[in-house]
Amino acid sequence: MDDVYRHQRHIYDLTRKYYLFGRDTLIRELDLRGEERVIEIGCGTARNLIAIANRYPCARLYGLDASQEMLKSAGAAIARSGFSDRIKLVHAYAEDLTPALFGEEVLFDRAVFSYSLSMIPDWRKALSAAASAVGPQGRIHAVDFGDLAGFGPIFAGLMKAWLARFHVEPRVEILQSVEKKLPLRDAELRILPGRYAFILRGNPKSIPQLVG
Repeated sequence: MDDVYRHQRHIYDLTRKYYLFGRDTLIRELDLRGEERVIEIGCGTARNLIAIANRYPCARLYGLDASQEMLKSAGAAIARSGFSDRIKLVHAYAEDLTPALFGEEVLFDRAVFSYSLSMIPDWRKALSAAASAVGPQGRIHAVDFGDLAGFGPIFAGLMKAWLARFHVEPRVEILQSVEKKLPLRDAELRILPGRYAFILRGNPKSIPQLVG
């Protein structure tokens, strides 16, 4: 991961805004109350964490990423934003997530995956770890690439080739796996136009059922 992001981290936010759709919708729909605790798995440059901090001034925020290079950019961005006292970062793998990684004992209220599931080798294990790290009344939120099937094979192929230039590859099995398990109580799936991306929300009990 560090080899990929050592140089990309400097232009990551500039380039990703053109094709990582649905991130701000997910942030708006968190609808946080008070000092709720949010962990972002695969926080990258902390773009989302800073946006959450701005929108929800009392939220307590945590970020985990497998790339130390990305965390360098994240730490610098958080320092510039003035949120160093509200956002805590840790270098770790998504599959190993626990509150203890951050020196915490209390479970999180929300877990967020923003275009990170498609980058995680064992995305099922990552979702299961998040479900274990979130309290029973909490929620898990994810936005990621769909299968692009709504664009037709030619245009979808062109889009995938373009995304590959940024070391990004949609994991079509994620959306397809989730769809097979729905409808499911306490889980909501929304698919963006063209099946370009999806937004998933569920409680800690529903998520393991979706990925099992």
